[in-house]
Amino acid sequence: MKREIDWKEISDGKLYGLNDMVKADCGDCEGCWACCQGMGQSVILDPLDCFRLTENLKCTMEALLAHKLELNVVDGIVLPNLIMGGKEERCGFLDHEGRCGIHSFRPGVCRLFPLGRIYGDHGFQYFLQVNECRKENRTKVKVYKWLDTPEVKRYEKYVSDWHFFLKRLEGKLEENRDQAYANKVSMYVLKQFYLTPYDGEQDFYDQFGKRLEASSFL
Repeated sequence: MKREIDWKEISDGKLYGLNDMVKADCGDCEGCWACCQGMGQSVILDPLDCFRLTENLKCTMEALLAHKLELNVVDGIVLPNLIMGGKEERCGFLDHEGRCGIHSFRPGVCRLFPLGRIYGDHGFQYFLQVNECRKENRTKVKVYKWLDTPEVKRYEKYVSDWHFFLKRLEGKLEENRDQAYANKVSMYVLKQFYLTPYDGEQDFYDQFGKRLEASSFL
């Protein structure tokens, strides 16, 4: 999701790489779950997020969409996001004590927070959103440790590839304002990258790359 805002206005003014130290560590939250409620439709899931959820929860994408996820339009394309439910608009994966029930395979947005990404022509860097996390006295941690993601360089390439793919589609939708075309693109993206199961015995990134290559015609 794009944010039309100057990143310097919401950050410490610095850009970070994987090996840089950033003041993001909240000490395992210690009972705080402020960032897991009231987030509206903003926790958007990419294909890897949904692959991790379906694999670890032993369920289908359709099952997740029936209870935990919903579909909404993001920059012209229909994508899934976490449902914030109940009076407090809490994430459906929080337990009764406010702890994350999917922490080891939580979505990328959750791993990133309170960091953000700023994209250039060919990739991105990280920045710290200084007013997003309510936890005081956060300590420094290396960015790659904070992301807590295996094969982090491959993960970064995947994130960049997905971002620029969606950005390219967004540009095409802006050129072609036909709603039927927009619906066709969204349905293709959902089926190609979310609803068609990935093989849990095979490398996810290789499978994603093949699907991305097959989608170059869009």
